[in-house]
Amino acid sequence: YGYALIEPLDAAGLRALMGAALERGASFRFTARGNSMDPFVRDGDVLTVGVCVRRPAVGETVAVCHPETGRLIVHRVVARVAGGVLVRGDGAGQADGVVGPPDVLGIVLDVERLGRTVRLGRGPERGAIALLSRVGWLRPLVAAWRRVPACLRRGGFA
Repeated sequence: YGYALIEPLDAAGLRALMGAALERGASFRFTARGNSMDPFVRDGDVLTVGVCVRRPAVGETVAVCHPETGRLIVHRVVARVAGGVLVRGDGAGQADGVVGPPDVLGIVLDVERLGRTVRLGRGPERGAIALLSRVGWLRPLVAAWRRVPACLRRGGFA
């Protein structure tokens, strides 16, 4: 039996493969890399992206091809504006800019971490997360939360 060495896809290859799958109406699963969406999407989480059939809502997480850099990014819609949506990573220092409809590849349907579905950040709270991100308060709040001792975050002393 022969084995083929499969190299990981670069960003352009991943973007092309995702685009091809979504154009055919299929969802696309891949492993997230980077920390720009921390804490709601972490490095190593498995994302499922589905076809975007409407203008994404504020708070939804989308896969986009950045119009200036051509990079594939998965970030949260923090505002709807003329000409598209404003996207920003939950852990990013600034917004990526406005992304037009042709650059939105799909919407994140599912996030898995260590085999379990991650729901936080994708439910009704997503609008509040988007607002906090847009005004620049999300990162400081997450940092403050991480400084709270673990026993207090769990709801009391054990």
